[in-house]
Amino acid sequence: MAEASDCIFCAIAAGTIPSIRVCEDDAAIAFMDINPANPGHCLVISREHADNLFQVSPASLQAVVLMAQKVAHAVWKAMRPDGLNLLQANGPGAAQSIGHFHVHVLPRRIDDDLAMNWTLNPGERKALEETARRIRSALTP
Repeated sequence: MAEASDCIFCAIAAGTIPSIRVCEDDAAIAFMDINPANPGHCLVISREHADNLFQVSPASLQAVVLMAQKVAHAVWKAMRPDGLNLLQANGPGAAQSIGHFHVHVLPRRIDDDLAMNWTLNPGERKALEETARRIRSALTP
């Protein structure tokens, strides 16, 4: 698997930086976030180094998503949260803090004060249609 020498998640995957692992396989690793937003907050990373969603291979993406689902089931059972977010960020505008593809498995509690929700404001139909047209034209076969 590709590895970046200065990537903390690659070092965790290689075992040179300790982590509290939850599960792992040949393509992905799940471990506890050392700065948990809520108890039970886990990270699932690809063993392959890829900076973000746009660079991760389809095989690693699939492995991470499947492991995130497995860990989410376990977090749901063990922690009994009121809800659960799967969060994946790409780039500084989305608050991605580590340049290695990863998914947060984030148990939620009602009134936990995590600022990730937004107000629902209906879009204008013409603007939505134009945006959809632009996205469809950018899709690659």
